[in-house]
Parts: sequence; C-alpha cells; structure tokens
Amino acid sequence: MAEQSIQGMSGITLLGLGPGDPGLVTREAWDWLAGIDVLYLRTKQHPTAASLPEHLKLESFDSFYEDEESFEDVYEAIVKAILKLGQTPEGVTYAVPGHPFVAEATCPEIARRARKAGIPVRVIDGLSFLEPTFRALGIDPFPDLALVDAITLSMRQTSGFPPSSPALIAQIYSQAVASEVKLTLMTAYPDEHPVRLAHGAGTAEEIVEELPLYAIDQNKGLGLLSSLFVPPLHQRASFETFQEIVACLRAPDGCPWDRKQTHTSLRPYLLEEAYEALDALDRGDMSDLQEELGDLLLQIVLHAQIAAEEGDFNIHQVLHGISSKLIRRHPHVFSDVKVEDVSGVIQTWEAIKAEERQENGELDKKGLLDGVPRALPALLQAEEIIERVGRVAFDELEKMGDPSSIHDRLKSVMSVEEHQRAEAFGELLFALTSLAHSMDIRAESALRKALVRFRAGFGAMEAQALAKGEALIEMSPADKAELWNGATSDEGSGEDA
Repeated sequence: MAEQSIQGMSGITLLGLGPGDPGLVTREAWDWLAGIDVLYLRTKQHPTAASLPEHLKLESFDSFYEDEESFEDVYEAIVKAILKLGQTPEGVTYAVPGHPFVAEATCPEIARRARKAGIPVRVIDGLSFLEPTFRALGIDPFPDLALVDAITLSMRQTSGFPPSSPALIAQIYSQAVASEVKLTLMTAYPDEHPVRLAHGAGTAEEIVEELPLYAIDQNKGLGLLSSLFVPPLHQRASFETFQEIVACLRAPDGCPWDRKQTHTSLRPYLLEEAYEALDALDRGDMSDLQEELGDLLLQIVLHAQIAAEEGDFNIHQVLHGISSKLIRRHPHVFSDVKVEDVSGVIQTWEAIKAEERQENGELDKKGLLDGVPRALPALLQAEEIIERVGRVAFDELEKMGDPSSIHDRLKSVMSVEEHQRAEAFGELLFALTSLAHSMDIRAESALRKALVRFRAGFGAMEAQALAKGEALIEMSPADKAELWNGATSDEGSGEDA
C-alpha cells in the first residue's frame, strides 16, 4: 500500500492536525496524508477535518464519546483500538487536533504502551493550540505561565498554581465546565478579576473576549476550541514569592539580623506569634488574624530556610511530609474507606498511627501521650491528654470531671496541709478541664475569652474612674464595686456577645 511505501514498516503514526486552520497543517503532515489511504481521527469535530485530502477514508472515534460513561473510558477505548490496529501489517495513522503531545490524553499513552509492546511509533508534529492562542492574546508564556486543564481544575478545591503567575486554562468547552472552573478560581481571585476568553484561536472564527471572572459561565461562545486566560494577581500573592523573600533575607547580602538567627534564637518568636494569632482569634478580629497568620508563617518558613541551609531538610520536604500524612490518615476522604461518624474517624486515625509506629520500629518507643509536647502550656497539655486517652476508652479522667469529684477535690484543697495544697489544686484544675471536655468546651479557649472579658471590663472601669478625675487606688471598695458593676453591665458579655 501507499502507506507502506512511505512508512516502510507497520506500526503507529501519531499525527497533529494543527489548531484548526488547514493552512497551519505542517508540510510533513500533508505529505504523509497524501500517501496513505485510511486516517483514524480522534474526532471529526475539528475544522481541519473537512479540508483533508479527498482520497482519504476517514474513521473517527466520535461514537466512543456517546457510548462510554467518562472521558477516561473514552480515552482508554481509543488507546486500545489504536494499539490493536498498530499491530496489523499495514499499521495505522491516528490524527488528533493540535499537537499529539500537547493537551492530548491519548497519544502519550499510546506511545508509552506501544513502545513497551515493541510496536514502532512515529510522531508527526503539529502546531498546537498554544502558539495561536498566545498570539491572539498578545502574551509571551515566559517566564512563568501556568498551563492548566479545565477538567482537572474543575475537580479541584483550589487552583493548584500560584496566583502570582498568569494562567491559561485549556478545553473550557461548556458552560457547566466554566461554572466549576469559576468556583475553583474564586477561592483565590476576586469575583471581578478581569479575564479573557479566546475562542477558535488559529481558525477563521478566532475571537477574544474580555470579561470579569464571575461571568465566564454565562458566555455563549464556549466550545471545544475555547481557552481562558487568567492574568496574575499581585506578584506577592503566592507562597513561592514569599519563600524567595525569606531566602533573600537569609542570603549573604541579605539582612544582618535575619542572617544571624538560628532555630534556638527564633524559638521565642514562634511561640509569641502563635499566641498573637490566638489572641486575634479570641477577639474575633479577622484583619488582625490575617496579619498574625502571616507572622506565624514567616517563622515556619524561616525555620525551613535555616534547615535547608544546614542540609537538614527544605520546605518542599516539609510540605511533602504533611501532605502525605494527611492523605494517609484520611482514607475516608482520599480512598474508599467508609466511616460512620467522628468516632469512626478517630478510630481509623489511631489504627493508622499504630501501623506507622510499627513500620517505623517505634512500637516500644512511642506511647499514646508521647506526641503531646511538654512545652505546651499546662492547660493545653491537659486538654490534649484528656482527648487522647479518651480515644482508647480510658475513662479515669472522665470520672475526675464528675461534679461530685470536683466538689471533693475542692474540699481537699481547703483541708490538706499547706505543703500538699499546690498538688491538690493541680488535681482540681485537671478535674475542671475534664469537666469542660465532657461538655465539649475547650478549657484553654474558655479561659482566654474570660480574660478578654475581664480586660474589657477592667479597662472600662479605669476609664470611668479617669473621667471622674479619681484614681482606683484611692477609691473605696464600695466605689470600686459600683464602677465594676457599671462597667461589666455596659460591656455585656464582651467579645462573646
């Protein structure tokens, strides 16, 4: 056959048909098409298909899209069909829109399986949709354009690429897909973020539309040849940029203070920033919380940068470790394990942690409470210990929180010898924490909020005294009590109101 005279062998030829304009099909592709009799197309729904040489017998896989339940099933069926045809004496030529290895699911998999099976593979390059899309949008993809598939993006909770980089989202072929893409992007971008839709780039119907992000799923022109361009947010709106800033601070020509820091010298700041974030939470101040989380993140990245400089680990290993741990410990989210409720989640969690300890040879080295940091404030330690022992149905601490037990412990504090009083008081606090746990109250948070309310009331009392030209120290207990009652009455329940 003519195909044999050109090909010189059986096997599989993967051919790119370009973005849609027949004039953009390569000379090599036209020469090849002129010498074969049968051409298999992934789809005839491509402008170039109508302009192919008339002598060609065209076979398409469009019916697979109707017969199969998912795109994955469609692509798998096509791959198997082409591999089978590739083993015939005459071989097969399989043509796809654009380039065989750009935004094309079937060709890379065909090539991989064919080479593994010893089937010859030839690739005839084609102009992808990217070049005419870049030209239509007037952009250069360098240095950091993100290329994203709309279907993949529509299934994500977050974008998966830094918002400080521009992004081109391909194959946004329907309003339904655009709606899902929009919702994902809105986790990082404002609703009004300006974007551009490019339709039919590289064809006579090429058009570019500018619109706000929230409106993309209302566009009537969406189709198989539509792509969405998302301009970047501010350059500093990504983790990667932040990491570079921290690295620059630690560089030889960076900040002398930052360069001088060590894990040990930064220790107080890590604790301080954590507590300042908690304080913002307690006050319900979201603006402050945003700033304090940034300060806390700085401490984390600084520690990772120092560790990288000392050859211990880097931030990517930190991210890989915590990501792997979360996925491994949540099989009910990331695999097919089923749990009924929160207790089922905790049981699964503990079983997985036990397996990890066994795999790491730590079965005899690490107990249930070994993971509770002794550096935690005592109240937080108590909360965590009560939580952990409850996971294994140890109920002695639960009994401590019984009101009658608390009453007995209070009497003990008042009746024991002075040298035993501190110990008895500690047991009372432990029992009160257990009571809080049984009522689903976080003792640490409850105390912190009580302190916030007290601060507010005392501050108001001081302000009232100052307004009267009096000093608290000089006022009588009755006058201070009156001021206090007035201040707390005005404040109501403070931050918890």
